[in-house]
Amino acid sequence: MSKDDWKSVPQIASSEITPESVWLNRRNLMKAAAAGAGMTAVGETIAQPKALKDLAFKTPAENTSFKATEDLTPYEAATTYNNFYEFGTDKSDPARYADAMTTDPWEITVGGLVNKPGKLHLEDILSGFDLEERIYRFRCVEAWSMVVPWIGFPLSKLLDRFEPKAEGKFIEFKTLYRRSEMRGTRSFTSIIDWPYREGLRMDEAMHPLTLMTVGLYGKTLPNQSGAPLRLIVPWKYGFKNIKSIVEINVTDRQPKTSWQDLAPQEYGFYANVNPEVSHPRWSQAWERRLPSSLFNPNRLRTQMFNGYADQVADLYQGMDLARYY
Repeated sequence: MSKDDWKSVPQIASSEITPESVWLNRRNLMKAAAAGAGMTAVGETIAQPKALKDLAFKTPAENTSFKATEDLTPYEAATTYNNFYEFGTDKSDPARYADAMTTDPWEITVGGLVNKPGKLHLEDILSGFDLEERIYRFRCVEAWSMVVPWIGFPLSKLLDRFEPKAEGKFIEFKTLYRRSEMRGTRSFTSIIDWPYREGLRMDEAMHPLTLMTVGLYGKTLPNQSGAPLRLIVPWKYGFKNIKSIVEINVTDRQPKTSWQDLAPQEYGFYANVNPEVSHPRWSQAWERRLPSSLFNPNRLRTQMFNGYADQVADLYQGMDLARYY
């Protein structure tokens, strides 16, 4: 993708987003969060992440490729309505229980088909890559969605440091698995073979839109959102956006992924947002933009590739997207 191509990164219509005051007031929210704990929608106190004030990162105003004209899903909604089964299957479980996860110290291991296998500590990641804020749509396979300002850097920048070999065709990711801190992994009702695993094709991983993420809303990632390091691939369903990454491997074959192993008829390897291909149990033609309620469902038509078709459709040219779902 050339510099000129970046100009075509889609702008999200103002009708799709929450009131402008949420976005304009985001710096005040950061200050308030840094001052102490906030309250969840159900009245529980949760620890707020630190502001990224000591780290330099580009905002959309400075990086016009990702400048957006719309407001965002409120911080509170985005951080208290999450899927992170390591802490439970209810949407409120991650915000309630994820503080038990230790994120300091943290390191990721990169190996497989690379010329320079090794490890990176979180401190090396935060200081060694140019961070920028990107406002992306986020679409869950369960047909709800958000608009979130993520802070991170292209995954390609990290992979380049380890020099993937020519025969490397896929990237495998693994989430932290620590039973003592992750109550969901100890549950007798757990259905996932831990640790959680995901994967991308190499060209997807190297695409400029694919983001290794360390923050959101100007703050470090809270635990329930995948601290301290997660993946954001904005044209794919949310379960592909693996959280709390500890291992990355380059491989010559398509890696096994958790949800595809569990229910291959429902969760494909590619998981591209596609309103024309229904989930076996519900349509994907519409989505519910958070915040929403019974009387204000805030339903929107789902866009092909979540609105990023101009940037990524060429990756799948000639593929049957109903077969490779």
